[in-house]
Amino acid sequence: GLLLHSDQGCQYTSAAWQRLLARHQIQASMSRRGNCWDNAVVERFFLSLKTERVWQRRYANHGEARRDIADYIVRFYNTVRIHSTLGYLPPSVYEQPTAATPPNAVSEIT
Repeated sequence: GLLLHSDQGCQYTSAAWQRLLARHQIQASMSRRGNCWDNAVVERFFLSLKTERVWQRRYANHGEARRDIADYIVRFYNTVRIHSTLGYLPPSVYEQPTAATPPNAVSEIT
């Protein structure tokens, strides 16, 4: 399923918007009232995506844009670009110790 995260602006809490999401089987997710930090991580990601890639290119069509943005995320943002909150490591390097460690227990919830 698709999850759409937004703030609690009137355009996102309106009945018309909620019906549109329901019609397309999209689950709404909203930040807590008055808490601007809920969206901070994703907003920072999209700012980086726009300034480092999208605004530097002229795409011929939607498909070209999708391929280029996927390339940016997979081959640069996750594997090369350093993140200060991850100790100046790219996400793929930061997550390696966790990925290599077997889980303590396996959930029986299905």
